Amino acid sequence: MDTPGTLHGKKIILLGGSSGLGLATAKAAATEGAAVTIVSANQARIDAALRELNERPAAPALPTTSGASAVSISPARGFAVDLGKEENIRDFFAGAGPFDHLVYTAGENISLAMLKDITVEQARRYFNLRYWGAFTAVKYAAPLINAGGSINLTGGIASPRPGAGWSLGASICAAMEGFTRAMAVELAPIRVNLVSPGVVRTNLWNGMPEADREELYRSVGDSLPVKRVGEAEDIAQAFVYLMKQRFSTGQVHVVDGGTVLV
Repeated sequence: MDTPGTLHGKKIILLGGSSGLGLATAKAAATEGAAVTIVSANQARIDAALRELNERPAAPALPTTSGASAVSISPARGFAVDLGKEENIRDFFAGAGPFDHLVYTAGENISLAMLKDITVEQARRYFNLRYWGAFTAVKYAAPLINAGGSINLTGGIASPRPGAGWSLGASICAAMEGFTRAMAVELAPIRVNLVSPGVVRTNLWNGMPEADREELYRSVGDSLPVKRVGEAEDIAQAFVYLMKQRFSTGQVHVVDGGTVLV
């Protein structure tokens, strides 16, 4: 049943969906009755995420026009795929079948470094998962997306609001914004949008020592109008909104607690 403004019964593939923003989005979508498939490179994380997803209470069935309940939703599924390699992404989508929404949140731990300390080869590698993985996923996923479906990518406010040490992060975020707009035109009527988070409390910051990480969260949170950093669930709601919002495409949806204002 195709019900506007709902994810009930929709098939959603989340690349990077075993933790952080991706897992939070998978949970939010599953709560609304979507059938979710999560993909990441780590099988153990996938198994743990599937236990969380499939132990959640089932979404209530929507009534049909005949008064009967809509069909039940299948349990979440998961696949281990190295998203840094084109052939792996190609092969995954070759067996995926038609679906409704793509969400791409995959990324390695955030790493800050001054330009003088970065080699060009390190910079190229940093783009592999966050940019080229998304690029490749869109290439192979787009032909499978059902009418009314969408592609939802991830950027960040490092592009409009960079700091020292953010040369790579700012570059990738800017590239993702341009790619999103280009794909919204090229792939129309498929909707293509991007969520641009501020600092969010996720495992992507785990490369920092715990004390430094908590100090970052505290100092950034205190500086924001909302007086806290983001949580994965905050960003998940933005992805859910963009999947359900049928009149938005080529947009950068900023969810940053007001960071760009201060």
